[in-house]
Amino acid sequence: MEPKTGLVLGYNGIHPFSKVKITDRASVQELLGTLLDPLEPFFSPQKARVKCPGATAVRFDQTASEVEGICRPLWGLACLLAGGGEYHGTEWWIQGIKSGTDPENPEYWGYPRDNDQRMVEMCPLGYALAVAPVIWESLNGKERENVENWLGNSINEKNMPNTNWLWFRVFANLGLKKNGGKFSQERLDRDIEHLNTFYRGGGWSNDGPEGIHQMDYYSSSFAIQFLQLLYAKLAGEDEPARAEEFKKRAQMVALDLIHYYDNEGRSIPFGRSVGYRFAMVSFWGALAYAGVELPEPLTWGMVKGVVLRHLRWWQTQPDIWSPSGTLTIGYSYPNMYMAENYNSPGSPYWACLAFICLAAPPDHPFWTSEEELPGDAIPKVKELEHPGHIASYLGGHCMLLSSGQACSYPMKGTHAKYGCFAYSSAYAYSVPPGLFSLEQYALASQLGFSDDGGEYWKTRRKSEYAGLEHRDGSSPVLVSVWKPFPDITVRTTLIPSKPATPNWHLRVHRIEAGREVMTADGSFAICNQNSVDGRYLDSYDAQRHEGTFPKIIGNYDLATPAGWSTGKEGAFAVSKGAVGIKALEIGVERAANLVNADPNSNLVESRTVIPTLQHTIKAGETVWYVSAIYAKPSGEGVPPETYLDGWDNPPQIPGWLKAEIDA
Repeated sequence: MEPKTGLVLGYNGIHPFSKVKITDRASVQELLGTLLDPLEPFFSPQKARVKCPGATAVRFDQTASEVEGICRPLWGLACLLAGGGEYHGTEWWIQGIKSGTDPENPEYWGYPRDNDQRMVEMCPLGYALAVAPVIWESLNGKERENVENWLGNSINEKNMPNTNWLWFRVFANLGLKKNGGKFSQERLDRDIEHLNTFYRGGGWSNDGPEGIHQMDYYSSSFAIQFLQLLYAKLAGEDEPARAEEFKKRAQMVALDLIHYYDNEGRSIPFGRSVGYRFAMVSFWGALAYAGVELPEPLTWGMVKGVVLRHLRWWQTQPDIWSPSGTLTIGYSYPNMYMAENYNSPGSPYWACLAFICLAAPPDHPFWTSEEELPGDAIPKVKELEHPGHIASYLGGHCMLLSSGQACSYPMKGTHAKYGCFAYSSAYAYSVPPGLFSLEQYALASQLGFSDDGGEYWKTRRKSEYAGLEHRDGSSPVLVSVWKPFPDITVRTTLIPSKPATPNWHLRVHRIEAGREVMTADGSFAICNQNSVDGRYLDSYDAQRHEGTFPKIIGNYDLATPAGWSTGKEGAFAVSKGAVGIKALEIGVERAANLVNADPNSNLVESRTVIPTLQHTIKAGETVWYVSAIYAKPSGEGVPPETYLDGWDNPPQIPGWLKAEIDA
């Protein structure tokens, strides 16, 4: 049989996803179709597997990778069917489930072993069985037995990671339970009881047991909060107390999570697996699906706005697609540097969680309300105790100051995914494409140390102490103590933006050095392309409102005087808005330059530059750095001539900080 030719995106081709005018429920249903349609040519002959383009390896076997390819889009399809929608390719998945769970079929998925990736993919399959009766009804007796054997009973006595994964076994059993299949209520209850030990308060659950501080999107939209709400919906009649508790947690955490999304539709990239892209808003659709009563001051218009604006923003990111129209590994463009070792070419389809809103009925206020912006209904600065963040929405972007979170193991780029001092909706974090020189480390919103003349750099990954503290009566700050080397101790204090200086925040470092080290303190990374011909930014042009100060010098050429300024003068870059950094401390002479970061280090912009302060500390010295970081994003209603309006007026060093420095 001739292979089917699918979508082909040629030069400047526009994906159908970007052509949908998102206004209502029907348009979001149409949007999902543009995500599912390009997968058709990549189904295997028996439909049990989907081999998404990419060919890159992953830490698990190729079969499991292709099981991801078929099961993850099921999130979207199941939500569509649960809400009464239809899709012309539904039969592909039904046939695939029959083939994949049949041990006699050559495309059999294989039973899971301990800690097997197949366990993850059982979650969307379990949910689909629970909400889309057409799947179970399409199976004969033998096929149902195959599904029972593969889905629930093959993993109930297997070892699983002590993380959000336990929810996946819950849904495997729940899907069978909803259809009268063979399942284990005892295993289901034990898993939920253990998952409840991850709960920390205020609605927040940790992604793991005591001793781990990891509250990223897995704690909200990718897994824990999301699946708690789905469980509350599906099991609420049988377990009303448990359902009520999960809804209560969602109400509390919603008042924190609203701070992670800006008016442009962007969410704040933070933590691992952000390559799941628009799944970052699935929590909000799940609130509607589960029938949660919103806490004041949130309204369904605000919730709807968060979701639809976010989907529209992704429509403006044309490089997320392969030439065949499938999602790629990456964020705003294909990027293996940011990828985790569990990201296969099919992994990005966890993004389909975003379509849980389609499972909410058309008469739900989520769909009938007019979109709203949160505006002044939520505070501009808020302490988020449990994740260790101070959230702010001043100066044109949502920002998190962050201290204390760390992945439980040293995954690739973990220092950037969890250890940055600030995370912004407008200026995404950067990961290192290599391990030599600042250009490759791309230390955006990080303080790096090198004891070998600038080849290798170490930054904050784990903190010996991290806490939300208060100064000057009630002003919140984040304090952390960390050691890049055994004989170097850094005490970092993060001070959020103030209404008087909304585009600035401060970070303060007290450094005790037991060896001589170079330091590099980076601002946010910003697009390094000019608007005239797309080349790198030139020296700042006040007529075009674009460029840098000082001048960007070619990579690795650090001796050119034109590429340096004093720390007091600072360094800035202006393209899509402006970012910069200045040294406010007295008695230390830092220098400022533009680090021309290696390409593809940033999640959103493939070419970036990072204004940076540099210095060398002698062995035995104790120094204080007071860094002022500037950020004013571009956006609707922000004239380019205003990008640097606040640059010459950084915040003053607070009196309490002067006292700490002088003590």
